[in-house]
Amino acid sequence: MPNTVRELPENSISVIVIAFNEENALAECLESVTWADEIIVVDSDSTDKTRDIARKYTDKIYVEDDWQGFGVQKQRAQSHAHGRWILSIDADERVTPKLRDEILSVASLDDAAYSMPILPFCFGRFIRHGGWYPAAKVRLYPRLRARYGSQQVHEKLEYEGELEIRKLKGDLLHYTYRDMEHYLVKSAHYAAAWAVQREAKGRKVSLLQGVFHALTCFLRMYIFRAGFLDGKQGFLLAVLSSHSTFVKYADLWVRQQR
Repeated sequence: MPNTVRELPENSISVIVIAFNEENALAECLESVTWADEIIVVDSDSTDKTRDIARKYTDKIYVEDDWQGFGVQKQRAQSHAHGRWILSIDADERVTPKLRDEILSVASLDDAAYSMPILPFCFGRFIRHGGWYPAAKVRLYPRLRARYGSQQVHEKLEYEGELEIRKLKGDLLHYTYRDMEHYLVKSAHYAAAWAVQREAKGRKVSLLQGVFHALTCFLRMYIFRAGFLDGKQGFLLAVLSSHSTFVKYADLWVRQQR
């Protein structure tokens, strides 16, 4: 049911989602949070049916097409929220019933930030090893006490004063990649954003550094963090992650040659 302009309950929960061309994922994402008091979707001027799908769940849809990174886009989403609590999720994530019940149970408690385990589903199976799970992140926090920083990628929450971080047990499901093309496009985007961020800070790298970090990434994921227990998908993800690591360094190195 669409949200309307109304006074929210005392311990209300605002869900914020940023999206771009997410017609294949957004409906299931928003369906998993219909229990929230408010849903805000900030769209980066999608060219598919993303906004049409969002309208089935909320009337609080905002277009922000001057992309400045994930952190800024989430700041914009939060600026439209009015609930006491912010639940920040991505379009390819789903809140499980167990996690929903936990969130509702803590909404009446004192201010704190809550982390939750993120369970990824990738290439046909849930991934529980290789450092991918539980990989808990803070996604629930009081609106007036925290906000995302301005990082291009790997955006981080910044807190107002001291804020205790507590743990929730319910999983947030993350449907990471639809197929190999989706992975490669998404990986290239993250690599470019990482390179731009490091270039702005004057960081210099070599291709040899890229090779070293790629190799250590594979060993860490597949061997030391038991990625082999996730079968063929575990091996594939270790290879792809090492490739993505090299591409980040290669992108920055290429920029240095200009």
